[in-house]
Amino acid sequence: MTTREKILASIQANQPSLLPLPEQFTFTTTYPDLTKQFSDSLAFVGGLAVVVPDYTAIEAHLKEHYPALTNVATTCPALAHLADVTLDVTDPHDLAGLNLTIIEGPLAVAENAAIWVDERQLPHRVVPMITQYLVIIIRQSTIVANMHEAYKKLQVNATGFGTFISGPSKTADIEQSLVIGAHGARSLVVYILP
Repeated sequence: MTTREKILASIQANQPSLLPLPEQFTFTTTYPDLTKQFSDSLAFVGGLAVVVPDYTAIEAHLKEHYPALTNVATTCPALAHLADVTLDVTDPHDLAGLNLTIIEGPLAVAENAAIWVDERQLPHRVVPMITQYLVIIIRQSTIVANMHEAYKKLQVNATGFGTFISGPSKTADIEQSLVIGAHGARSLVVYILP
């Protein structure tokens, strides 16, 4: 018997007893105003939340903050006329020049400003990470207090790929300096519709 085999046999002979799984535990979080908590959390992580009454207000805000921006894509039908880039490509590398992408998020979390997006909003997984500037549109009614509530609402087996996005991309690993946009979008604006 080799040393490797002896070690593996010893490990297998000394396995701990199986324990029952713990009961499902969830935190209950209460905020007086979910929209305010979401907005504050998003600001804390470097994003901007803007409460708007309708898509016309979104368009006006976009034109003010991103004047004459080209290479814009959207999956939002109400803002399709703003796009000059189609996301209907077979090779995601063709999207390398995206400057602004506008998508919708079906679920948002107040405690950490995380927004769930999945394959229903994203024709390509790379879209929110490859774009320079990211805009996500959510509804106030979709904001839940915490991640426990969010996971109760998600059905990952029905949506396939999905991810939570909170704030612009950032890292502080590089010489201990905060770098915004290191691995993805340089900014995140979230429009909150009633």
